[in-house]
Amino acid sequence: MPPKKKVEEKKVLLGRPGNNLKAGIVGLANVGKSTFFQAITKSPLGNPANYPFATIDPEEARVIVPSPRFDALAEIYKPASLVPAHLTVYDIAGLTKGASAGEGLGNAFLSHIRSVDSIYQVVRCFDDAEIIHIEGDVDPIRDLQIINEELRLKDIEFSQKALENAEKIARRGGQSLEVKQKKEEAALIERIIKLLEDGQRVANQSWAPKEVEVINSMFLLTAKPCIYLINLSERDYIRKKNKHLLKIKEWVDKYSPGDIIIPFSVCLEERLATMSPEEQEEELKNIGTQSALPKIITTMRKKLELISFFTCGPDEVREWTVREGTKAPQAAGVIHNDLMNTFILAQVMKYPDVIEYKDDNAIKSAGKLQQKGKDYVVEDGDIIYFRAAAGKN
Repeated sequence: MPPKKKVEEKKVLLGRPGNNLKAGIVGLANVGKSTFFQAITKSPLGNPANYPFATIDPEEARVIVPSPRFDALAEIYKPASLVPAHLTVYDIAGLTKGASAGEGLGNAFLSHIRSVDSIYQVVRCFDDAEIIHIEGDVDPIRDLQIINEELRLKDIEFSQKALENAEKIARRGGQSLEVKQKKEEAALIERIIKLLEDGQRVANQSWAPKEVEVINSMFLLTAKPCIYLINLSERDYIRKKNKHLLKIKEWVDKYSPGDIIIPFSVCLEERLATMSPEEQEEELKNIGTQSALPKIITTMRKKLELISFFTCGPDEVREWTVREGTKAPQAAGVIHNDLMNTFILAQVMKYPDVIEYKDDNAIKSAGKLQQKGKDYVVEDGDIIYFRAAAGKN
């Protein structure tokens, strides 16, 4: 017999992001976080003042996820209400060296990061004598190292406390299930502490499903998926060149392997935010570039392996967010727990069929309306009607 083809196991992702995805904007003080927040949320919130700790408590706003499919479905159904997918963004206070030991707003900053699903880390790569750099000069590698160290040090502290709690139960001895689980948990936490001490992030490692459950319960800072946003001058962004970019890539490849780098220009995005869509289009055409904001939003969803399904009708078109691999009952539960608990079936239409036929009855007549049970795995772009018991749908 020929040897069995080796099946490569898919990496199990940390966290539990879903329809209410939260992303925190982090970085040192005065690197452009609050200005980026204002641009991406089109919101007057935030405080982009030129001094450390201008943002004390995290500002919060929702960002609409760019979705050509949602726009097309809205055009077909012309509903009374439109509810696009969104990303909740938090502008978190600037970090300083020593934050893990409580320096500056360290404790508040780190607690705010624990509550989000993912991180946008803004890294300054522009020179401006009028905007003070908290460390005295522009050095993105030093800035990356400071934040990496502060998050790791705090995670080591969290992990050591978790290890003490696990070992306390494991020391009881015996063969109980709880003791066995705590022994395994203690061994895992020791591994986590070792990799943190070696300069690595928890999010960039491979973990078994049982290990993921333990790590999720620890709310570690370095377990958050991270996208590095490299804040360039408008000139450098347009010409796609900056002296720091290669060194940043080398650093990320070494200490945050697999994470994504997106160059952008807060200065440009701030200008564009004051313009109408028509003015923005004309300006971008004149300077020969594109806004990075749509890519910044959609890339985070892809990194977290999030997909969309839609519910459509004359009353409402809504885009819902779930993780890849989600089955129909769990997707129904995103809408309402009752739909999951009393799930009967899912009536599924595929997005290309809706675009082609433009009518639910025509899709049904063509035999394109699929009846799916509880084992159906939702696919990106599905239009779904859920049927549940007790007349709930």
